[in-house]
Amino acid sequence: MSVPPSPAGPPPEARPVTVLKFGGTSVATAAGWAMIARAAREVVARGGRPVLVCSALARVSDRLSQALDTIEDIDVDGVVAEIRGWHEALATAGGTALPAPTVALFAELGRLFQGLQLVGEVSPRSRARVMAYGELLSTRLGVALLAAQGLAVRWEDAREALVAAAPGAGLGPARRMLSAHCEGGADPALQARFATAPVVLTQGFIARDPITGDTVLLGRGGSDTSAALFAARLGAAACEIWTDVPGMFTGNPRVHPTARLLEALDYAEALEIASTGAKVLHPRAIAPVRAAGIPLRVRSTLQPDLPGTVVEPQTAAGPLVKAVSSRGGIVLVSMETLGMWQQVGFLARAFQCFAAAGLSVDLVATSETNVTVSLDPSANALDEAVLIGLKRELDGFCEARILRNCTSVSLVGRGIRSILHRLSGAFELFEEQRVHLLSQAANDLNLTVVVDNAQAARLEAQLHALVLQELDGVPGVGPSWSEIQERSGGAASGGRAVRPEQWWERKKDTLLALAAAEGTPRYVYDGATVDAAAAGLMGLENAGQVLYAIKANAHPALLRRIVDAGLGLECVSPGEVARARGVLDAAGSEAPLLFTPNFAPRGEYAAAYTHGATVTLDNLHPLRAWPEVFAGRAVFVRLDPGAGAGHHAKVRTAGTRSKFGVALHELDELLALCAAHGVEITGLHAHVGSGVRDPGAWLRTGRFLADVARGIPTVRTLDLGGGLGVPVKPGQRPLDLAQLDSVLAEVQALAPRCALWLEPGRYLVAEAGVLLAAVTQRKRKGPLHYVGVDAGMNTLLRPALYGAWHEIRNLSRLGSAEAPEDVDVVGPICETGDVLGRSRRIVPAREGDVLLIGNAGAYGRAMASHYNLRAPAEETVLD
Repeated sequence: MSVPPSPAGPPPEARPVTVLKFGGTSVATAAGWAMIARAAREVVARGGRPVLVCSALARVSDRLSQALDTIEDIDVDGVVAEIRGWHEALATAGGTALPAPTVALFAELGRLFQGLQLVGEVSPRSRARVMAYGELLSTRLGVALLAAQGLAVRWEDAREALVAAAPGAGLGPARRMLSAHCEGGADPALQARFATAPVVLTQGFIARDPITGDTVLLGRGGSDTSAALFAARLGAAACEIWTDVPGMFTGNPRVHPTARLLEALDYAEALEIASTGAKVLHPRAIAPVRAAGIPLRVRSTLQPDLPGTVVEPQTAAGPLVKAVSSRGGIVLVSMETLGMWQQVGFLARAFQCFAAAGLSVDLVATSETNVTVSLDPSANALDEAVLIGLKRELDGFCEARILRNCTSVSLVGRGIRSILHRLSGAFELFEEQRVHLLSQAANDLNLTVVVDNAQAARLEAQLHALVLQELDGVPGVGPSWSEIQERSGGAASGGRAVRPEQWWERKKDTLLALAAAEGTPRYVYDGATVDAAAAGLMGLENAGQVLYAIKANAHPALLRRIVDAGLGLECVSPGEVARARGVLDAAGSEAPLLFTPNFAPRGEYAAAYTHGATVTLDNLHPLRAWPEVFAGRAVFVRLDPGAGAGHHAKVRTAGTRSKFGVALHELDELLALCAAHGVEITGLHAHVGSGVRDPGAWLRTGRFLADVARGIPTVRTLDLGGGLGVPVKPGQRPLDLAQLDSVLAEVQALAPRCALWLEPGRYLVAEAGVLLAAVTQRKRKGPLHYVGVDAGMNTLLRPALYGAWHEIRNLSRLGSAEAPEDVDVVGPICETGDVLGRSRRIVPAREGDVLLIGNAGAYGRAMASHYNLRAPAEETVLD
């Protein structure tokens, strides 16, 4: 006899399960737990049973891993207290206190750390056990946080529900313990146990070894995988992955603001996008729900009302590229031998070596004499010992080479082979790339190239701009990231800074009047913005001297403001040195003048000395060929720290592919030459790139210079270079000057006898400058809308040269209620590359409207030319 449902609805066991996974960012704040409670209540209101799968708090897993990596040196009590402090702060913010089970877990963690410290090493088994505490702590606290929200939940240990599959032959302990695999078939016993609770809270990332019962981890992205496994084993109606972005996109929306939301994907498409590098969803999460036919939805905790991306069986569409994605950290193994040609068994023998090393091969490319394969770090433990052992085995029958520091860049979609002719423009982009491997997937879902890390970012941006322009009206393709940002008031920025009001918004009327009276195109600079940036830099307590790199913008009025604020000037040419000397003398400033040439002729060094500049050497040739120029003088030496940084490959100024700096292997000869000619090295300089907003970059540079300075007692200055970046895209945070100052303090402690110098350029003037351009024409070609303006690449070269992104707004209609439209903003120069912005959402522009191009104060007018015999923009400074 059936039992009639109660007035409150059917009994729990009859209610369909929805599994909801929440990541570290979501569970790290009280607001996040309020969102979790809301999502659970929505499932209950629909007549369902929520199963909540939660990660560790943001930062906790990283801190645990860091402690394990330095186990012999850590202060156990300090580490545990630090992690406990994060949980206590969350508990307080959520209106509760640490529950007893959480307190007990901290005590266990401390004892475990102490035991590992005594042993002096960390086995994979111990690492898995320690790393599990992140999820155990967050979910034990989560019970109390949800109770404070009025939601009663039952805590379940995921290790009792998810059991790893028996390890395969050849898998080492690290793979078995830290990247385990679980079967996703239905589990009636688990279904019956969970059916007795209206809401269940459990952990992601962790499972149990089937033989020993030890804790194992499901690898990177394991919480996504856990959610999918729970969904499959519970026979769930749906699985939802809640994260900080509103779904899967045609590209990384943090990098490509024009990336479009993919509202609907089938399992194969989603798997391909995830496995080729998109980090929103882990590839392992797809197989369990696919096998069970369970819809999977990616949703945003920051924008819960957006539908996100749904992954489920779809009607096959025609050939189409849907996304561009990339994966860094790829390792290539090249196997070369004449002995494989028309021979049987070479591949079998080679792949047996990979299997014996516990390595999973990803991409494969073959020829008569070479086989090259890629190894994905997300699927393999690519430590040096494993790779050395693999090479040793392969060298027994071929010549093996290991290529590191590679990135795969993929075009993902359907029917790629049938639309290769439409991708002809994309292939032209590879002309300047060093392509190590090209692979067209057998399932016809992706075309992948592997290139050097340094080349990947630009290639990915170019491919996205070129290939993904014709998605209007395609089913399942939604709005762009920037459009979502506009609609949400910045909520999609994932907790990142919402752009404050810009100076040009306040001075709109002044700018429009200036455009009307003086004409366009025109660069306009706001002096007050320059003053504010200079004041911020001069407020750094641990910077002995700040110098402005005048190549960013050498307008005399701006130079005078900067010098009056107390900054010195850094120059790279005789013309800059002369202008800088004049400005410094006119201001009565004794701030330093630094000359940092590169492959300059002999006369420029001598001229710089006559202007009283500090001269920098970044090559041994001048000392070898013209020692008399430097004899008895002081110099700075620019060193190459070996690795660059920055927003684009062409602004990374370190590493073997960069022309800048003395390599460390030449240091002994440099010192000998200086000693022979009486040259005193008073400063060491390194500059790794431009557009850097991670203060850690200067810490790495400072450590490098401090190490070298210990061997050169005459060094009194460490110049950490410039490259201080500014936010240019929606949601980017500005450089944290307080954090930078803290980093400088660390460097100062490493080199107490040396003064620290910085030489920013862009930071002082980029945000202060805008380019005003008048709309000249409109055009439509197929799905694309073009808006032409009277400024081209001769006036603003950066978009064509670097693929640089500049904000573009219709200043004439700023604040208009008209719906924005997607347009390509182009100039009048006779070049296909004369594009100032692709797929920009602006209020519809009419002939005569004034468009404003932001962040144009740096490397705008300074790089302008008379190409096509068109005059570049004029300049105006506002006080």
